[in-house]
Amino acid sequence: MIANEPLLKRYQGNPILSPKDVQFEASQIFNAGVVKHHGEYLMAFRNDYNMSPQLFIDWKAGKCELHACSCRIGLAHSQDGLHWKPVDHPVFDIELAAKLTGEKIVRVYDPRLSVVNDEIYMAFATDTESSEQRVGLVRTRDFKDYELITYTLPNNRNMLLFPDKIGGMYYRLERPFNESDGDIWISRSPDLRYWGDHRRLLDRRSLNFCNGKIGPGAPPVRTAAGWLTIFHAVTEVSEALDSWQNPYREWHSKYTFSAMLLDLDDPFRIIGIMDRPLLEPEEEFECKGFRGSVLFPGSLIPEADGSVKLYYGAADTVECVAFGQLDKLIAACLERKKTEPPLI
Repeated sequence: MIANEPLLKRYQGNPILSPKDVQFEASQIFNAGVVKHHGEYLMAFRNDYNMSPQLFIDWKAGKCELHACSCRIGLAHSQDGLHWKPVDHPVFDIELAAKLTGEKIVRVYDPRLSVVNDEIYMAFATDTESSEQRVGLVRTRDFKDYELITYTLPNNRNMLLFPDKIGGMYYRLERPFNESDGDIWISRSPDLRYWGDHRRLLDRRSLNFCNGKIGPGAPPVRTAAGWLTIFHAVTEVSEALDSWQNPYREWHSKYTFSAMLLDLDDPFRIIGIMDRPLLEPEEEFECKGFRGSVLFPGSLIPEADGSVKLYYGAADTVECVAFGQLDKLIAACLERKKTEPPLI
């Protein structure tokens, strides 16, 4: 039965990108966006630096102040989606984000890539000096010059852009939030700049395999059955999980991801959703790192042979990939059919 069948198989060469692979300062390489464009795979990855396990030890001993990690975005190329060649410098940073947005930016991270009308769009999360979290969307051809298309209101995270118009409109998934919640929302736009018709798409309380926040993960993929998209889900556990911060600030959040299917013509409507995670943290590189037991999806790439590559960050430290079959993911979503999202 599908319910007992593993739907994803990890690449034996994981991690596919880690700090040792880049030529600039890096303590973590993870949460990447990947697209296949003109026969080449492109990866925009989160590059954290100025952070280490030793920092927490020194901080506890009173030898230094504890600071947030510094963040920027790097770029890598691949011919097969498995073996990557990073560009020898970051391609997006807080100075560039500040110039584009006019805001005082202290962190830029978690890029997501989509190709729309043969143009590359990159969504990126920011933390501002006023402690707001917002998401920007830029258009680029070469990851050198960027045009800012839109910038969300606070507080928002994890914006994903659909790769095609639907009924003449652009659509996006996102996660606006406050201190106590985080659900998946959907909105639409006539021009990518002005967004409206915001609706809650998926309420976290409707899922039986997590007890915390949820959010978009991999940009939707068009299939004959519907829009297939991967989302992340958080479970708070009682035991302390491995992290660089332990034992000084315990980490209790386990991140997994799952899949849902949206109606092709009306993506406000969920037509199928999995009732279990696609993957659980199991490997050492998934369970040990800056934040252990974290799997965070960033891209789902369908191939001509019916297979898919699902890219995910592991332990907020390295980037990985897993393989699956598109038809099996769709079938798993349709095991639990839905016509309307629950509003609790």
